[in-house]
Amino acid sequence: MRAVVQRVSRARVTVNGGVSGEITDGLMILLGVGRDDTSAVAVSMAERIANLRIFEDAQRKMNRSLLDIKGSALVVSQFTLYGDARGQRRPSFVAAAPSEQARECYEAFAEALRKLEINVATGVFGAMMSVELVNEGPVTILLDSAKTF
Repeated sequence: MRAVVQRVSRARVTVNGGVSGEITDGLMILLGVGRDDTSAVAVSMAERIANLRIFEDAQRKMNRSLLDIKGSALVVSQFTLYGDARGQRRPSFVAAAPSEQARECYEAFAEALRKLEINVATGVFGAMMSVELVNEGPVTILLDSAKTF
């Protein structure tokens, strides 16, 4: 599983001109599911992200987590995080999970965040979406469950 995690003051996703998810202070999470991922991997990744200390404390050090600040999360499925463009112009997406597996893991990830009492908004799985956000810092973290980076 791969995630692009951005610290935001606001973010929203629209589908067909309507807002499907919107948050204020928290994290914008673009989530890609790989062929080897399971619901257990999704739960582990959700806990990891919820506990990432990327919010500032009183001394302006990144010592606080999403749980600490009681922030929200906007989770958007993005299979293109598994795009492989090494040595070619057109990315290959063979490492991305098939749609049904990806949907199951995506939903397990969002539910795991909710169980941690995080307010979760989402995009629409598989839809063409427009994402808007204000990245604060800017702070952007890349995560991979296989720890390849």
